[in-house]
Amino acid sequence: MVTQSVTGVESKSDHASRLAARGVTVGYGARTVIDDLDVAIPPGVVTTIIGPNGCGKSTLLRTLSRLLKPSKGTVVLDGDDIARLRTRDVARKLGLLPQAPVAPEGLTVADLVARGRHPHQSWLRQWSSDDADVVERALAMTGVSDLADRPVDALSGGQRQRVWISMTLAQGTDLLLLDEPTTYLDLAHAMDVLDLVDDLHESGCTVVMVLHDLNLAARYSDNLIVMRAGSILAQGHPRDVLTAELLHEAFGLHAKVIDDPVGDRPLIVPIGRTHVQLD
Repeated sequence: MVTQSVTGVESKSDHASRLAARGVTVGYGARTVIDDLDVAIPPGVVTTIIGPNGCGKSTLLRTLSRLLKPSKGTVVLDGDDIARLRTRDVARKLGLLPQAPVAPEGLTVADLVARGRHPHQSWLRQWSSDDADVVERALAMTGVSDLADRPVDALSGGQRQRVWISMTLAQGTDLLLLDEPTTYLDLAHAMDVLDLVDDLHESGCTVVMVLHDLNLAARYSDNLIVMRAGSILAQGHPRDVLTAELLHEAFGLHAKVIDDPVGDRPLIVPIGRTHVQLD
């Protein structure tokens, strides 16, 4: 992985990336979670952050989105220090879906998605037909147009996640950060949401997400960031990153890594203490 040098000279990966962290240290109170971390998010691909519980995955995502402020270092968005940008300008460039978001009771799908246009509103620029068109396209892209008049709290988990992603799309950004978008979903609904992520990637979006399921991360990602104890162990394509050795180092997991029978990605087969490992 290429990162910023200690001299402060930007790397080639920084120039190619719309979003990067340079020497960031982040924590909660006196507890440091991420220490002096460098990472650049490649444009136009799906990047997934994986790692054991408490390693700093969501902390890194929140820092990249400006939801958390680092005590040291900077986050760079389109060449600018994100801390110096107006909140409205950040929201026009970057959409964040936090873990398990909750909509106000009774709020309809259309009204929630329309809130994605708030960064584009001002006392000089009120709601327009252009805003309505953007909302309509966002609903269509996520396959929830037929749910527009339904209350969000009446939807299934998978439908709600699609609606929240639709709201981030309505911001007009092609850079999406998704914090555990499959949380609380069964496997079928989780794959439905990740199929949508794949569709958004095909339409030109850059996606950064946190996932716990390693096999889903391998199948739906072009780039993996593997974390442990607030540091990055490895970054790259799933085929290059997911090895038995790395899984043991990062997760303490004994596993075989084989070819996924339905694709060209690796498939992780965990090995428990009572299982026999076949050669």
